[in-house]
Amino acid sequence: MGVSSMEAKGSISRIRKCIRHLLTFGDQIDGESWEFVAEDLRLRSTFLFCDFNRFIAASPEDQKQPLTELANKLFHCMEEMDEAVKCRSVELARACYNDATSVLQDILISLIS
Repeated sequence: MGVSSMEAKGSISRIRKCIRHLLTFGDQIDGESWEFVAEDLRLRSTFLFCDFNRFIAASPEDQKQPLTELANKLFHCMEEMDEAVKCRSVELARACYNDATSVLQDILISLIS
């Protein structure tokens, strides 16, 4: 097993853990803990970005494009959610979170197959 293979497995494990955390994140969007939500969201985004880069780089060529598209969708949703948190709009943050959960579930499915 090569180093890149080990790195990819570690990245997949961290991506799964991060996604599981983000899927339970909706309860924290209550309008009272904006600073915590913003910090946690940015931290998770950073880890996901690094791990997706490693994972996609180690993936077979035919899987890189679909994985990149999923990652781009996720980061777009997370950027929108970050903006909603900055505006302190519970309604908008929840709507962005709902969009993100759909993408997060798609990513989990792609990691299983």
